[in-house]
Amino acid sequence: MWLIYLAMKFTYYGHACFSVEAGGKTLLFDPFITPNPLAKEINADKIAADFILVSHGHGDHNADLIDIAKRTGATVIAPYEVGCWFEEKGVKNVQSMNHGGAAQTDFGRVKLTSAIHSSSMPDGSYGGNPCGFLVESSDGNFYYSGDTALTYDMKLIGEGTKLNFAIFPIGDFFTMGIQDALRAAEFLGVSKFVGVHYDTFPPIKLDHGAALAAARTAGKELLLPTIGETIVV
Repeated sequence: MWLIYLAMKFTYYGHACFSVEAGGKTLLFDPFITPNPLAKEINADKIAADFILVSHGHGDHNADLIDIAKRTGATVIAPYEVGCWFEEKGVKNVQSMNHGGAAQTDFGRVKLTSAIHSSSMPDGSYGGNPCGFLVESSDGNFYYSGDTALTYDMKLIGEGTKLNFAIFPIGDFFTMGIQDALRAAEFLGVSKFVGVHYDTFPPIKLDHGAALAAARTAGKELLLPTIGETIVV
């Protein structure tokens, strides 16, 4: 009997920006590259995207969205108020959704999940509620929490969907830290997760060794790709 292991390519662009190849499409999340000094080797003009998923309105999650969306023609998936704001800025192909809602797409199914954080647009206007994304595709399923605190709602996601992996912020201060991320992994039933949203600013400087050790102690695999690195998850 042959066992088939599904896998996806994950590329890290720094902070909370990354892409996942799933369902034959490239999904780019929270594009913040050019203002990030840690990502100075990344050329945002070269980044591919069929879909751009934005978790909330803060500039450190969407600073490069307009340029990338206009260049690639990608479909933008975002919380309602965030999507409407970018439409007003001339972005085409915007799919503005809301929490708990799901949609069938060319890559599979995407559902907006709750996140506990804040959200305002780069000009200070109302940014609605932040979100995470549950993605189901022919290559497997994954969950990106977006910027959030630990919530017991994550347990419901794990109970409803078998996940290959998850992506969590682990920088603490503005979001979950490593200990809460490990609890989130338990809630979701995942054995491995990718850490994002760390090192970019002084308050979220991460002790990489301590985080990796904490994950090993908890029996979890924490992945910390370098900026520009592509891994298989």
